[in-house]
Amino acid sequence: MKKVVVASVLAVATGTAFYLPAALALDDDQSQGAQSGQITIKDPAEYNAYTNAVGQSSPAAKASAIEQFLQQYPNSVVKEDMLTQLMAAYEQAGNADKELDAANRLLAVNPNNLRALTLVVYMEKKATTDQTKLDDAAAKAKQALAAPKPTTLSDADYEKLKAATTPIFEDAIATDAVAKKDYKSAIDAYTAELKAYTDPAQTQAGPGLLATYNLGNAYVQEDPKDLVQGIWYLTRAAQFAPAGYKDQIEKAAEYWYKKYHGGMDGFDQVKTLTQTNLFPPDSYKPVAAPPPPSPQELAHQAVTSTPDLKSLALADKEFILANGTPEDAGKVWAVLKDVTAEVPGVVVSATADSVQLAVSDDAKQSQKADFTINMKTPLKEIPQTGAQVTFVGTFDSFTQNPPMIILRDGEPPAPAKKTPARRPVHHPSGN
Repeated sequence: MKKVVVASVLAVATGTAFYLPAALALDDDQSQGAQSGQITIKDPAEYNAYTNAVGQSSPAAKASAIEQFLQQYPNSVVKEDMLTQLMAAYEQAGNADKELDAANRLLAVNPNNLRALTLVVYMEKKATTDQTKLDDAAAKAKQALAAPKPTTLSDADYEKLKAATTPIFEDAIATDAVAKKDYKSAIDAYTAELKAYTDPAQTQAGPGLLATYNLGNAYVQEDPKDLVQGIWYLTRAAQFAPAGYKDQIEKAAEYWYKKYHGGMDGFDQVKTLTQTNLFPPDSYKPVAAPPPPSPQELAHQAVTSTPDLKSLALADKEFILANGTPEDAGKVWAVLKDVTAEVPGVVVSATADSVQLAVSDDAKQSQKADFTINMKTPLKEIPQTGAQVTFVGTFDSFTQNPPMIILRDGEPPAPAKKTPARRPVHHPSGN
């Protein structure tokens, strides 16, 4: 499973973008402070210009009138209010660049303006390949979470705004942490994001569902991994994922469950629990289950329960070599040493003289090589990283830590011979 691909397509499929306007929406009482008596404009000309600007019905016309007002009255007492409305007008007009510019201008006036912070954080977090923007989004998100309650908002409106914006801020902090491979911080932020949703149903679609999936991934990527927690959130994400992504996410959950537990018994109960619980309850099966066998114990079981070690699949032989006792690993290596065989895998790196492959599921998951094929003669065509290939080689040596199996005399497999077409038999009779 390519977890980065799944995360991006899930974000699109769950409609993340639809949540931002709700967080930024203004009602008339909140946006027109000057008209409601909260702010007094003493200059009649300035007041007329203000009422003209905010009274425009077209978003484009309103934005233009506000820009003209701000140019004419750069130090107006309603500057923050006008920049807030300017940001909203550009949003309604569909001009994202101007909307972001208005938000940054608003932050220059009031660094703690939650709506401006929300917009800037959201827009910068979308630039996931720009670490500078991710860092700035995370910094502004932390600033927003610590910002005091605006004096112009009622307690009820403030709580409503916090409920809408806190998940956005926590997600930006988590996204920045993941980009830096700081999975512990990412776990804290994704957990806080899920706790910020006032209704568990919000985690069954949209950003809440994506955060659930990302939290599961963070748990299985941190060092050391917390598979018990990772399995839970990946399994829950699979229960609500859109068709087409559900199977892929559930396979990831199954992979880690089997790796943790040693088998799939109990997984159906876990799926049932995740359908009705956002966070793991005390009855969560993996927590209550006995500790799974250690990799060394699993390797020994495989050796002792297999009459003919040659019949083991290559992946099982590799597992025993990597995890077994010296005695168990030696028994398996005895049936592999000097044997010539085909080895299929994904290219991790390659030169003309040597190709490193990820062959096992673990190696493919972590994109680390576990086989090295040293060529008999230099390759004329060097395979690209990520290509699925098959090479023939003779087992030569192995290391247990880090796990690596080395083959000599490597070469691409010979192309399959075509069966010559049978020529028709002509009888003297012509029949």
